[in-house]
Amino acid sequence: MDERYISSGRFAKMAKVSVRTVRFYDKQNILKPSYVDEATGSRYYTSDDLVRLQQILLYKYLGFSLDEIKELMVKADDKNFMVDSMKLQQTLINDKIDQMMLVQKAINDTLAAYEEGREIDWEKMLRLINLTSMENSLNIQYHNANNVSARIRLHKLYSVNKEGWFPWLFREMKLKSGMKILEIGCGNGALWVENSDNIPTGRGTSIILSDISGGMLQDASKAIFNEVEHKSVPTVNINRLKKIISFEEFDCNNIPYPEDSFDVVIANHTLFYCDNPEDAAKEIRRVLKLGGVLYASTYGQKHMHEITELVKGFDERIDLSATDLYSVFGLDNGAEILSKYFDNVEKNIYDDALIVDKAEPLLEYIMSCHGNQNQYIVDKYKDFKSYIEKKVSHRKGFKITKEAGFFKAF
Repeated sequence: MDERYISSGRFAKMAKVSVRTVRFYDKQNILKPSYVDEATGSRYYTSDDLVRLQQILLYKYLGFSLDEIKELMVKADDKNFMVDSMKLQQTLINDKIDQMMLVQKAINDTLAAYEEGREIDWEKMLRLINLTSMENSLNIQYHNANNVSARIRLHKLYSVNKEGWFPWLFREMKLKSGMKILEIGCGNGALWVENSDNIPTGRGTSIILSDISGGMLQDASKAIFNEVEHKSVPTVNINRLKKIISFEEFDCNNIPYPEDSFDVVIANHTLFYCDNPEDAAKEIRRVLKLGGVLYASTYGQKHMHEITELVKGFDERIDLSATDLYSVFGLDNGAEILSKYFDNVEKNIYDDALIVDKAEPLLEYIMSCHGNQNQYIVDKYKDFKSYIEKKVSHRKGFKITKEAGFFKAF
């Protein structure tokens, strides 16, 4: 027997879990042994399996369900999975620590009030209840961050246009000091992270980044300010930037600002997620100043269509999106929607394509989509991975159409 292999009993002992637990994860296809002796049926594991078990137990500790863990672990054999996974877990753990410190403070304040006979601050009590019910939001935050990162990574690695989407969009908007700027659906703040050395910081500038996910706003805040500090950009004062940029959680259909509040509103790949893009456009028009501008980016019908055809070649039942986003608000119908509330609507197209020569980033992208792919891929992931690898290598670079751009409405 190769001395790299560890019996299931010893493996369980090393990990301080029961053999029953190890067998359970095997049966659930979450952690399969690296080697099975066909003669005896004995199962053997390796040090790499120990790392995978650590990942599983940490996901469990963080409150992920068994199905969620199974989906996350299908990529455990891929080259970059462990590093990316641990980095995201590190972020999530830090967020959980911050959250628990707030819970601790709320408990201490409430306890002190009881012991000293003071009146209870019911707002703090409600905040404590809210904080202790936030555990599931951490899971959602993790999934969102993971999915957004996977989609951005594919474009950064394989885009033909070397300027990149975010620098191009930022340059086209021509943002200036003194402007009141609102971005709705800011996500992880990538637009500002990638343009951190060009953020206007002059007198009177105000930048509000909003999203319906508080977790994403936390990610955006950390990413933007960490990027500026890391770059040590001499033209950007970090304390000044923190005064200029603020983060607010709200829905784009109900912007909590009065009329004529902003010079610019940015909706980067956002309006097609709204329940009604027309209502969102009307609300944006309301909060824009006279002469203010909306920059609303979106996709066209042909955008990434090769990926859809690719996955359906594996299983016709796979739909990477429950809704064709371009049909809700896309390059073909966006002008018509916006023209109901804006006098002028101009369309600008980003000239680009992807040439993908490695399977892993494409696999990550596919698994990050909002459709039903996990239902048909998770249990056949190795077969699916082999299928994608053959398609990429066969074509010596898998070409993917990009059809994206933005509307400038004023």
